[in-house]
Amino acid sequence: MRHLFILIGLIFSLSFNSCARRVVVRQPTNVTVVKTLPRQHKVVRINGTRYYVWGGKHYRKTRNGYVVVRI
Repeated sequence: MRHLFILIGLIFSLSFNSCARRVVVRQPTNVTVVKTLPRQHKVVRINGTRYYVWGGKHYRKTRNGYVVVRI
């Protein structure tokens, strides 16, 4: 009977112990998303990546629109 209680206690204590760790993904604080670029934008390639330039800022195309990036 004593072994049964020890076994149940062991199983109970292991059920609350998890090997998973918390993963925190840092999001940028200020993200500017533009849905459409004006017609005056220019397309440039830097290291094989396409960027769109307008108004002195570089944009990268994403699913949600164009995001301002620093190069």
